Amino acid sequence: MSAAFLRRACPACGADARRPEAHSDRRAETLSLDELRPYWSGLFKEKVFFSYDRCETCGLLFAPAYFTPAQLGELYADMAPNMDLVPSAALEATQRGYWDAVRRQAPLDGGYLEIGPDIGWIVRHAAAEGRFDHYWLFEPNHAVHAPLAAATAGKPHDISTEMEDLSIVPDGSVGLAVMVHVLDHLLDPKAMLERIRAKLKPDGVLMIVTHNEASLLRRVMGTRWPPFCLQHPELYNPRSMTGLVRRAGYASVAVQRSTNYFPISFMVRQAGYTIGVDLARLPLPQTAIGLKLGNMVTLARR
Repeated sequence: MSAAFLRRACPACGADARRPEAHSDRRAETLSLDELRPYWSGLFKEKVFFSYDRCETCGLLFAPAYFTPAQLGELYADMAPNMDLVPSAALEATQRGYWDAVRRQAPLDGGYLEIGPDIGWIVRHAAAEGRFDHYWLFEPNHAVHAPLAAATAGKPHDISTEMEDLSIVPDGSVGLAVMVHVLDHLLDPKAMLERIRAKLKPDGVLMIVTHNEASLLRRVMGTRWPPFCLQHPELYNPRSMTGLVRRAGYASVAVQRSTNYFPISFMVRQAGYTIGVDLARLPLPQTAIGLKLGNMVTLARR
């Protein structure tokens, strides 16, 4: 194992008892940072990721060896936009589903807080349908700040490139907090959940969207499942997510499968990738279909 990488116990419960579960043919922990750079992004190439172990105490699937914070900062600076292989219409339909999952459960007033909002897919819905008095948006990508500001429809807002320091947000002021595919990128997810909880109103709600490592899609694809990648230091299932959120002090937790929309072309190419067939040049329809395959939505109340 390279001495350059971080070594850690379970980030959810702190236990160090674990058992191996998933690894790539070439394990990331045996390579150098420079050797891993070509594998940092992109779906249709050789799989290389840090080996995942299962915590024997809380059941979290996590990588005991992983990039240091400094290495992650360097790698993310060069990363392409999220989901650049999926057309915006499919993304909009998926994000609308996330908003629909939370809008009847959360108070749509007070502050709105989102970690990693990208161009503001959900922010637009919150601005159009909510009564939020301020938007606190934490997005490190300067390139999307202009469309993100526009998504607030002129409402009071602050956009910060900081992802972990939430000190500008008044404690006890937020009605709804959102994290879409962010928690499974964090080295210390429990600390982030605790920081967000301090910002919520007594009736405030946090919505978390993550991959579900207990899904049928993961079982079918095995180690070719796309979330097995260098960007994810841990991956969740309903049980491990519930345990983590409760450890962070939340009063109630509900987990449900989410519907994601993908073009038929994208799904067929993923299926081909799973069995080792390259379908990149095959003409395929772009029609989007909604499937409950590999993601989940978690709603947590303060």
